This record gives sequence, structure tokens and C-alpha cells, in this order.
Amino acid sequence: MSIHLSGLREGHSVENIAYIRQMLGELRQIAYREGADMLCYLVEMAYVEAGDIQSGTRPPSFIRRKGDEPAGMTVEPSGKIQFE
Repeated sequence: MSIHLSGLREGHSVENIAYIRQMLGELRQIAYREGADMLCYLVEMAYVEAGDIQSGTRPPSFIRRKGDEPAGMTVEPSGKIQFE
């Protein structure tokens, strides 16, 4: 596996970070419209970090340690958000 100068792995990792950043931007707008200030802030921080990773300002943390794996929880939509 080779690494780009920006710290992102070759393949679709660059596109994945761009996609995540785009989705975070949309989620931030929804949280803002709902008046969820803390949620809006947290999503915005993730958006900023994704931008830093894209620009190479901050390297992604691709090194996995035991215990860093997702919990495997199923996330169900609340059904409260209606997309236009």
C-alpha cells in the first residue's frame, strides 16, 4: 500500500474523505435548521477535520490498534428527518 504526499492511501480514500466532508456539510445544515447547537458544533468540527485531511494539513489516522474498531452497532434512522 503506497501513501500519497497528503497522507491518504491510494485508491478511493481521497474520494471517501471528500464524500464524508460533503455529507458532514449537509448534516451541519440540517442540525442548524433544527436548532441543535451542540450537534451542529460537533458535526462542524468533523467537517473541519475532514477538510484538514483533504488539504494535507493533518494526516489521517490510518494506523489501527486493537480497540479502535467500530462497535458494530446498528444505527437506525429516527424517521424524524425528511429529505427534500
